[in-house]
Amino acid sequence: MKRLALIAALAASPASAQEDDAFVRFQVLKPEVAMEMATAAMAYCNENGYQVGVTVVDRFGIPQVFIRDRFAGLHVYETSRRKAWTAVSFRTGTTELHEATAPNEISYGIRELSEALPLGGGLLVEGAGMIVGGIGVSGAPSPTLDDECAAAGIRAVEDQIAF
Repeated sequence: MKRLALIAALAASPASAQEDDAFVRFQVLKPEVAMEMATAAMAYCNENGYQVGVTVVDRFGIPQVFIRDRFAGLHVYETSRRKAWTAVSFRTGTTELHEATAPNEISYGIRELSEALPLGGGLLVEGAGMIVGGIGVSGAPSPTLDDECAAAGIRAVEDQIAF
């Protein structure tokens, strides 16, 4: 019984020590990994005939990478950035946020925020058990296809960011 109590106490110690610590620890993507993710998302879109822009932001919504296909529309910088920012800000994919902020939904007011863009194509990037960034894609023929491209970007680096 004493042994079990000692094991339980030792297992709880690291969490307790972190709670008393004055610092917060977090992970962010290396710029090379963010670039690889964005490039893979754009390549997936290109293979399917879509001309897009892709933004990868860190966990705080600050852009790390933006790439744009030479034929992508002028709007893709702003929309891809805002989709990635929205995903990390609300800690959810923008397709889910689109549904949660539909007219007559309790969260509809989110659509009034200047940066929020609840339109499919923005996904959270998670690794090491936490949010490490967001990816936003804009320019495919539909938000669902933007989501597919973003997911392809994440898949391309998931072995590097997995726990």
